[in-house]
Amino acid sequence: MVFCFFTGGCSARMGLRSIEAVRDLIGDGSHEELTQALLGVHRYPNARSRYIVASRDFLTSDCEMRLKKRIGGIRDHLERRDWLVKEKGIKGLGYKEASHFLRNIGFSGYAILDKHVLNCLFELKIIDDPKPPNTRTRYLSTEPELKGFSEQLGIDFDEMDLVLWSIKTGEILK
Repeated sequence: MVFCFFTGGCSARMGLRSIEAVRDLIGDGSHEELTQALLGVHRYPNARSRYIVASRDFLTSDCEMRLKKRIGGIRDHLERRDWLVKEKGIKGLGYKEASHFLRNIGFSGYAILDKHVLNCLFELKIIDDPKPPNTRTRYLSTEPELKGFSEQLGIDFDEMDLVLWSIKTGEILK
């Protein structure tokens, strides 16, 4: 989840560098310690540190940090992601980041619609606007477009965004 906090509005490479900078502080570092560790590493050290501490405190009290079990109990595919985005105790996750997090912990069927993926879809005339979806409705209307395209090409939906991302960035980081 912390990696997803770091990549929102930033690059995957910055997210990886940021994780390395705070690795020993994620579990118990203070806001100030985390901010200090992120100075010169992340564009938003103060805000991202705040996300970590607030979300960590909430998840400790809500589910004793057993988040996969907590969200695994939410059977509906859309409600699971909605909970992550709308839960006031969890800071810093929009639909893209929540989708990324869910995929990283083993849930499938969520598109990671970042700017690179959206630009590819726009260039291929699959979507009309490459602007990142800023509402639930727009995110949910763009996801099926990617799904249809992946089915048309015979590429797994959960791999298609990585394929498009790597075409645009020229790399695969993890």
